[in-house]
Amino acid sequence: MTKLDTAVTTRPTRIRYIIAVLLFITVVINYMDRANLSIAMPALSQEFDLTTGQQGLLLSAFGWTYAAMQLPGGWLVDRVRPRVLYASCLVLWSLATLFMGMSGGFVALIILRLMVGGFEAPAYPINNKVATAWFPERERGRVIAFYTSGQFIGLALLTPVLSWLQTVLTWHWVFILTGVVGIIWAAIWWFVYREPRDKTGVNQAEIDLIASGGGLVDVETGVKKAAKPKLKWSDVKVVLTRRKLWGIYLGQFCLTSTLWFFLTWFPTYLVDYRGMDYIESGFMASLPFIAALVGVLLSGWVSDLMVKKGLSLGTARKLPIIIGLAMTVFMLGANYTHSSAWVIVFMSIAFFGNGFASITWSLVSALAPERLLGLTGGMFNFIGNLSSIATPIVIGFLVTDIDFAPAFVYMAAVTIFGVLAYVFLVGKVERVEE
Repeated sequence: MTKLDTAVTTRPTRIRYIIAVLLFITVVINYMDRANLSIAMPALSQEFDLTTGQQGLLLSAFGWTYAAMQLPGGWLVDRVRPRVLYASCLVLWSLATLFMGMSGGFVALIILRLMVGGFEAPAYPINNKVATAWFPERERGRVIAFYTSGQFIGLALLTPVLSWLQTVLTWHWVFILTGVVGIIWAAIWWFVYREPRDKTGVNQAEIDLIASGGGLVDVETGVKKAAKPKLKWSDVKVVLTRRKLWGIYLGQFCLTSTLWFFLTWFPTYLVDYRGMDYIESGFMASLPFIAALVGVLLSGWVSDLMVKKGLSLGTARKLPIIIGLAMTVFMLGANYTHSSAWVIVFMSIAFFGNGFASITWSLVSALAPERLLGLTGGMFNFIGNLSSIATPIVIGFLVTDIDFAPAFVYMAAVTIFGVLAYVFLVGKVERVEE
């Protein structure tokens, strides 16, 4: 065998990039099923004659079970292989979504939305575990940014489509068709996804590249050999008593508050407070999502570039988050203009910042105790996504039929608090010891 032949046979394969695409598409579907209610809400609330308080309650229903199931979901992630757990969750939340399109009352919608939230709970801890197993540290910022961008690409492209679909076929079909798409994707995930050492096409050089770069290629093997240990209160104590972890927990709450504003109240704001029709609002609502997409892709590239240039991991991961959170305050500008165009400009700047800050899961990968990766991710997502409960309800009670300004004041205050959490609580980025 020649030296050239040896070089070719030992060159790492790139199967991990296929895994990144699988995560990306799954996130697109995940967020499509989170946002479909906000798109349908103006028509749905008119049909059922809902008050703003009732709308806020319905929009928050996802968050109640999504947050409540984060710790059980994280526990499951540490014990059930991603191939099985993700496929199961996809089928269950997609069925609940599909039946929302067949429901005929407020109570039924609430119950089904609670089910969607509960079954989606393990999704991001699974994403994080897959990324940690399949990618070395130096690539993880980019891959997390890439699959996270799925939430913005999906919403930017699908918001106008779903708004048009609602106009043509009624709001019921928004839920029916998005549910069917999720069930089909569950089957695809089941047939395609495998762990690094089990995946066809992966050579030893790629496994070595991942492992030497800090990827936990044997994390599932370790779980299997450990015979699925029971959750201990000492484990919960670890993830609840570390200052660094509380910094990212609180920061995530502040970051996702902005996201949940755009996922819940933003389309209603454009229709009811800015006088746009459904199709126009669908198009205009997609522009901030496009800006967020640019932000999240740029942040991953910038963060990994800083690591490559020799900056500390803390600077490379935290700086984009802090800058992005600070930019979110621009949404206050909507309170000082009557121009719909300027409203979209301010919202696009704010949501670009939210996207630029959306590599927060890279800090979970870097800070979490190795044995408690799923539990830490679950706690991170639990506290962070309490905003999915708080944001819709608080805004629903702050605004009136003619004044939406208090909502933007609340959002600006929350994001400033997030900046303070990352600056003063996280500190040096290093893995927390048990």
